[in-house]
Parts: sequence; C-alpha cells; structure tokens
Amino acid sequence: MASISSEQRELLIEMFSNIKLSIVTLYEWNNEVTDFNELLCSSSGMKTLSADCMLIQAIGEEIKKIDKYTQGDLLPMRPEIPWKQVKGMRDHIAHGYFDINVDFVEDVIRNNLKPLENAIDFFIEHLKNTNLN
Repeated sequence: MASISSEQRELLIEMFSNIKLSIVTLYEWNNEVTDFNELLCSSSGMKTLSADCMLIQAIGEEIKKIDKYTQGDLLPMRPEIPWKQVKGMRDHIAHGYFDINVDFVEDVIRNNLKPLENAIDFFIEHLKNTNLN
C-alpha cells in the first residue's frame, strides 16, 4: 500500500479497531452458547441472536468501507480471508433479516471470526508501522 497521511492511518486503525471490538463482543456474548438453536427458544436468546446479527452486519459494512477507502489495495494483503464473503455477510443479514438461518450465525461465530481477528490484528500492526506522507 502506498504512503498514507497520518489522518488516513488513524481512521483506518479506528475502523479496524471497531471490527476487533465487535469480534471480541461476539465471543463474549456467545462464550456459553453450546447450541445456537437454543437461542431461538427464549426471549433473551432471541435478543442475543439479534445482537449477533447486528454486529456481524456491522463488521461486513466496515470491511466494505475500508475496501472502498483504500481503493481495494489493503485487504488483498491477507488473501486467505474471503473478503467478498465477509462483505457479503452484511448483505445477507440486511436484506434477509427474517430469513436469517441460525446455522449461518453459528458458522460465522464459531469458524470465521478467529481468522478474521488475526487479519484485523495484522492490519492494525501494519498500519501502525506504515510510512506517512
């Protein structure tokens, strides 16, 4: 990625930090969930599921903004992450909320957050060490 201004760097670090916080929050909210289908059986479970969806949607939206802001130059540094699908999580939830499959949410939380978190940590460190204009 080309040199960036200190303002651009700080904005990107903030955006990635927001994603990191969302990931950590998803872990915290779901650390005791053994069967995501049980979330459908109670009011508090449904609130957790709805909140999970909101954070997953926010992560996808923030990744879209980062990709647009960096003109697609930053995310390819971590090709192991399926960025198109990460951005698509937002669309999946935003455009089909009443059709959300609890298995989709569980898969994201159990299987996809850790690699994404590792990539986010990488980008934060990378940006902290990026040359400025």
